[in-house]
Amino acid sequence: MARINKDTMLGELLAIDRSTEMILAGIGMHCTGCPASQMETIEQAAMVHGIDADELVDEINDYLAHQMA
Repeated sequence: MARINKDTMLGELLAIDRSTEMILAGIGMHCTGCPASQMETIEQAAMVHGIDADELVDEINDYLAHQMA
């Protein structure tokens, strides 16, 4: 099972499972198509958007676990 952490780059996350983009868009991160965002960590993106990075990582890992089950 794929697991991510706060240091995972957005580009890496989307390569693992492109459908995680809906989670990011759902919390206001609509910039995932921007080339610069591909080299941004989940923690950096969360900070810019005022989101708790730990909660976001937990949500994404839960989603990935269910997708791969």
